[in-house]
Amino acid sequence: MLSLLLIILAATFFTGIIIRTKSIASGRKGPGIFQPLRDVMRLFKKGAVYSETSSFVFRIAPTIYFSSVFVAMLVVPFGQSKGLISFNGDFIFFAYVLGLGKFFSIIGAMDTGSSFEGMGASREALYSMFAEPAFFILMGSLALMTGHTSFQEIFSTLHLGSSITYALGVLAAFVFLMIAMIENSRMPIDDPKTHLELTMVHEVMILDNSGFDLGLILTAGYLKFAVYGAIIFNLFSGSIAYEYAIPLFFVMQAFLAIVVGMIESFMARSRMNHNAQFIVVLSSVAILIFFGALLVSGKFI
Repeated sequence: MLSLLLIILAATFFTGIIIRTKSIASGRKGPGIFQPLRDVMRLFKKGAVYSETSSFVFRIAPTIYFSSVFVAMLVVPFGQSKGLISFNGDFIFFAYVLGLGKFFSIIGAMDTGSSFEGMGASREALYSMFAEPAFFILMGSLALMTGHTSFQEIFSTLHLGSSITYALGVLAAFVFLMIAMIENSRMPIDDPKTHLELTMVHEVMILDNSGFDLGLILTAGYLKFAVYGAIIFNLFSGSIAYEYAIPLFFVMQAFLAIVVGMIESFMARSRMNHNAQFIVVLSSVAILIFFGALLVSGKFI
């Protein structure tokens, strides 16, 4: 329950810090940190508009997408405390419940009959497919190091006590952060501010969503960033007491948001045909972590 509350609180400012960082880096004042939250609240007060050519799939897709992210939040632990959902192999459940939401968002975009939205849905499906091996190789490596297969047990028994393990932890944090960028269609995979349909990915998928439905989609994106931030925090939290862990959690979330903002400020979006290559490289980094885990656990022969 504690993890759920902390993730929701972190989600209220995570995207705002990203936008503020990008504004400062470009020499502008920019909106307030809580402006994305105010935008979402305004959308929740509006009604949704549906095309006559769309079916019930388009209407339920945003709700299922948001629900999948919320259920995934319940799996993420906080330090020594378990998530509301915890069992052996729960990281597999975490990945595929997010995949379920992504599936409905994709078919919801295709249900509109728009060629542009279908193109964006195809790209998002491809990028998610390429990011999946990196996640499972990484989690399998952490399971190998700790001898456990649930989020809480992996993170509670993961001790970074040597230079090799700290290097593996930094690489793991990098992979998780890049997966979060891919899952949220951010730089260098996609530019959330672009307005050219031919090069858009996630934004072109939600062109027909409006009002309450659009608010759900945006909120799910904010929560997903905070979820991956919580996972990265758990990599380094160990057995820190709660009175120190909770402030450090928010510091880590703010730091990650600043990092994302700096990446998007100084890195151009990759060419569309290079995105798949970039994502596959993450699997290579995850394989490097796997070999490091074999070395640390004494199973490398």
